[in-house]
Amino acid sequence: MKSILSLCLMLLCWTFQSFSPHQATTYDIVVYGGTPSGVIAAVAAAREGARVILLEQTRHVGGLNTSGIGTAESEHMIEETISGLPLEFYQRLGKFYGINGPTFYFESHVAEKTFLDLLKEANVTVVYDAFVQSATKRGTTIQSITLTNGNRYTGSVFIDATYEGDLMAKAGVSHTHGRENREQYGESLAGVRFIDTPIDASPYDDKGKLLPGFVERSTLTEGQASDRVMNYNFRLMMSTHTDRRPFPKPAAYNPKRYLLLTRLLKNHPETKLRDIIDLYAWNYPKGKFETNNKQKAVISLGHFGGIVDYPEASYSRRKAIYDDHKAWTLGLMYYLANDPSVPDALRQETASYGFSADEFTDNENFPYYLYVREARRMIGAYIQTQKDILDERTKPDAICLGSHWIDSHHVQRVAVSKTQFVNEGRIWESITQPYEVSYRAITPKPNECTNLLVPVCVSASHVGFCSLRVESTWMQLGNSAGIAAAMAFRQKKAVQQLATSELQTNLRQKGVIISVNHQTWNGTKDIK
Repeated sequence: MKSILSLCLMLLCWTFQSFSPHQATTYDIVVYGGTPSGVIAAVAAAREGARVILLEQTRHVGGLNTSGIGTAESEHMIEETISGLPLEFYQRLGKFYGINGPTFYFESHVAEKTFLDLLKEANVTVVYDAFVQSATKRGTTIQSITLTNGNRYTGSVFIDATYEGDLMAKAGVSHTHGRENREQYGESLAGVRFIDTPIDASPYDDKGKLLPGFVERSTLTEGQASDRVMNYNFRLMMSTHTDRRPFPKPAAYNPKRYLLLTRLLKNHPETKLRDIIDLYAWNYPKGKFETNNKQKAVISLGHFGGIVDYPEASYSRRKAIYDDHKAWTLGLMYYLANDPSVPDALRQETASYGFSADEFTDNENFPYYLYVREARRMIGAYIQTQKDILDERTKPDAICLGSHWIDSHHVQRVAVSKTQFVNEGRIWESITQPYEVSYRAITPKPNECTNLLVPVCVSASHVGFCSLRVESTWMQLGNSAGIAAAMAFRQKKAVQQLATSELQTNLRQKGVIISVNHQTWNGTKDIK
């Protein structure tokens, strides 16, 4: 009996060590950030035979696809351009839902299971709850990274797949955030933009003081540069089912934050919930809804002015911004469902919803990730701009296709008079043909770092980024980054020294669509 017990203890110890991140600190490929792009990059590299570790900051992989965004955004892009491993992901989702083929609409918990299945099958080691603290370099090569939990990982090639680009920044790679002016890259869509109709609502409080989150019109000029980024919000999953979780009252609840809403409802008591937030039913089970900030609403889920310093902020400051956005969001929903100033019809309508009981079950049914639409952007070997989307669509070193509309949510709220304000920064430019994305857009300048790839905080202007910044496109960039990283490891080359033709051949063999014939493209499937 004693020998059996000893054997069991030995096996238990071996099992723990096999899965402990402390045992093996050296990997061929180190992927930082378990976003959809990061998961796909890790799996793609592992399928090439590399030993891969995926380091995720939260307790869950999948980024926004497992935090409330249940679409590939295919309604505003050419879905036939989705290829390779990302297409396999959507096909697996289709199989789960009993669809013969891919589905581009899905539930967050289903997406997370699918991501985890891919990682497990590829034998990717996953570490949770840790942020990059520092990067150690020798010349232009990252030797290792140290996390906030004290763990240190060495690797031959690193991939930064986070929404914020923290590894990129700590590795000394040039980057920026915000918006360029129109002249910098010759972009007609760049800079500060006043294209929306002013909203009839006073941006001042009862004492004549500008409300939080607003700026004065006199400080802004059309087309000028701005260091502010698109507003963020949480993508709540809501339900009308009997097991829904009622909107809780946040500890920091302050109804005065919603003064604009109070004024709106007093003047327009007929207002409905869909006038305030966007509700998407997609192909979800009946009674389940995805939500989003409503662009033209007087007030919505977007917390304007709450993210001014987010892109370069410390982790503690970002946590405070996250908590503030959460308090804003919970407070808004609680206000609508409970405040006596809300008309009865709207209050009852809001109370008929709650948080979906089958999502984010270990987080009080609240999303794990804040929707960081845009933070840092790398200034890399090639900068993707407006002309690369609308005019010069081909690239000699193409690694995937993009096709989503150029989509920037509003950036800031601007007081234009004592009685009106305008939401500034919107871009919504349609695309009818796909464009090729350069490999150089995910590689740093060779004099800055030679073993790092950046498929999310990609090298692009604000306008260029506004088409690339959807999960399905980031996944395609991650797929190509993972394959390129494995090649660079095998060949012991800098990522910038890979033979483009060899990389493209490998991508094609993996089913990745990398080029388009512009002369015959007709918006269907004329791609190769």
